[in-house]
Amino acid sequence: MKRQLEIILSPDKLNDKAELLNTSAKIFKKSVEEINSVIVRKRSIDARRSPVFRLLCDVYINENPAGEENKIPYVPIKSKKKVLIVGFGPGGMFAALRLIELGIKPIIFERGKDVQSRRKDLKAIQQFHEVNPNSNYCFGEGGAGTYSDGKLYTRSTKRGNVNKILNIFVQHGADPEIVIDAHPHIGSNKLPKIVKAIRETIINCGGEIHFNSRVTDFNFKNGKAVGLTVNDQDEYEGDSIIISTGHSARDIIYLLHKKNITLEQKPFAMGVRIEHPQSLINEIQYHTKEKDENLPAASYNISCNISDRGIYSFCMCPGGIIVPAATSPGEVVVNGMSLSRRDSPFANSGFVITVNGNDTKKYEQHNPFSGVMFQQELEKLAFELANKSADGGQSAPAQRATDFVNGKLSSTLPKSSYIPGLTSAPLHEALPNFISNGIKQALLFFGKRMKGYYSDEAVLVGVESRTSSPVRVPRDKDSFMNPQIEGLFPCGEGGGYAGGIVSAAIDGENCANAAAKYILAK
Repeated sequence: MKRQLEIILSPDKLNDKAELLNTSAKIFKKSVEEINSVIVRKRSIDARRSPVFRLLCDVYINENPAGEENKIPYVPIKSKKKVLIVGFGPGGMFAALRLIELGIKPIIFERGKDVQSRRKDLKAIQQFHEVNPNSNYCFGEGGAGTYSDGKLYTRSTKRGNVNKILNIFVQHGADPEIVIDAHPHIGSNKLPKIVKAIRETIINCGGEIHFNSRVTDFNFKNGKAVGLTVNDQDEYEGDSIIISTGHSARDIIYLLHKKNITLEQKPFAMGVRIEHPQSLINEIQYHTKEKDENLPAASYNISCNISDRGIYSFCMCPGGIIVPAATSPGEVVVNGMSLSRRDSPFANSGFVITVNGNDTKKYEQHNPFSGVMFQQELEKLAFELANKSADGGQSAPAQRATDFVNGKLSSTLPKSSYIPGLTSAPLHEALPNFISNGIKQALLFFGKRMKGYYSDEAVLVGVESRTSSPVRVPRDKDSFMNPQIEGLFPCGEGGGYAGGIVSAAIDGENCANAAAKYILAK
C-alpha cells in the first residue's frame, strides 16, 4: 500500500533515513519493519519560525515501489523534415530535443560560442573589461542561464510539464534533487557540462548545431517562412523557423521589423541589483546567527506596489556574485549568478520596478522600440557614471542603500562580489524619477518587513535592465504561429512569452509541437 505524508524535520535530521522510517511508522501506526520505503517527492524550507524542512513523501507499507524510468529514448532522425532554430538557449535547446522526439530534424544557429570557448569571453569582460557582442553572459551556448545561476523555479506550471523539463536536465547530468526541491538550482559551474551533454544528444540523433552563426536575414516566400541567411552569406532552407533568441538579441527584433513583421511594445522592468552580506540575509531569514550546515544560503522574494507600480526582487542569488551582462561596448548591465554550492559571502538580487509605455514617451516616435531605447539610455548612463574612459570599462555605478534614500553620494562603498569593480555614483539623481522614488520607498518598506535589509551594508549597483524583452513578436495563442508568416514560431523570452530557464524550455517544447503539427499538415 502506498500512502502520502508530509514529514517535518529539523535541519540536523534532514539526511537521517531512520527518522523518516520511524516517523512514518508512528503516524500510520505500523512497525518500522512494515515500512518498505519512504521516497521524498517534494522538499521545501519553512523559516517562519525556527527553520524546518517540509518533506512530501510517498510511504510504501508492505509494498515495494515500482521501478521508475524517466529517461526519454532519443533515437536518430529518419524524416527529411527540418526546422531551423534561431538561438541555443533553453527555448531553442528544448525545442530541438522535442523535435527529435517527434522525428523531425532541428538545425540550430547560435551567434555565440560553445560553452567551453565562451569562458574566455567571460574572463575578458570580467578581468579586462572587453565586451564581445556575440559571446558574453547573454549570448552563447545555453543562453543567459548557463552562466547566470541556473535557477529552475517557475510559476508556469499550467503551460507544460515542469517535471519533464527537470528530468531531462537530470538525464543529462543534473543532480536528481532538482526534481524534489521547491526552488531547484543547478549552478553555473555545473550547467556547462549539462548543456554540452544536451548538445551531444542532439548531434548524435542527427540534429545540427552551428556556433558563431548570427542570423542576418529571414527568407519569407509567399507569406511563408522558408529559410535563413547566416553571417550575411550562408543560406539554409527549412520547413519552418523557431525564433528563440533571448531578451537581448535586439538586432533580430529590428530585422523582423525591417521584414514588415508587426511588433508590439510590452511592459518590462528595470532598476538596480542590491547586494548584502549573505550572513545578514541568513540571520534575517533563519532568525539566528548560527546557520545549520544542512540549511542552504538563505534567499528571499519580496514585492510591493507603490503608486500602482510593482516593485520586486528578481533573480535572487544567495551565496552568489554580481556579473557584467553587457552585450555591447559602452554600456553597463548587471546580473547575478551562483555556483552550485552557493558559498559566496554575498547575496544579491535584482531590485526592479515596472516600466510601461507612459515612461518611454520620449521615444514614442520609435515605437515599438521605445522600451529598447529606454533600456539603452540607462545602460549608457551607467557606463558614463562609472567609467571615465570612453574606450572601455565595466566598472559599475554604486551607492549604499542608506545614501540612496538620503540623497547623498557614498563616500565609501562596502566590499562587493562584482569583479570589474564599483564606482561611487549618485544613482538617486541619475535614475529616472519614477525608478529612483520607487526604489527609495520600497527600500524603506522592505526594511520593515525584513529587519536589517535596509542598512548601510546594502549596496545598490546599476543597472539591472534585462529582466525581459520590451518587445513582443505576436503569435496565435493556439497555433503558436506568427499571424503574418506561416511557419514562423516566436518562442521564449525573446518573443515575449517566457521568463526564465524552465518557462523558456516549456515554451520551446510547445513551439516544437506546433511546428511539427504545421509541417505534417502541409
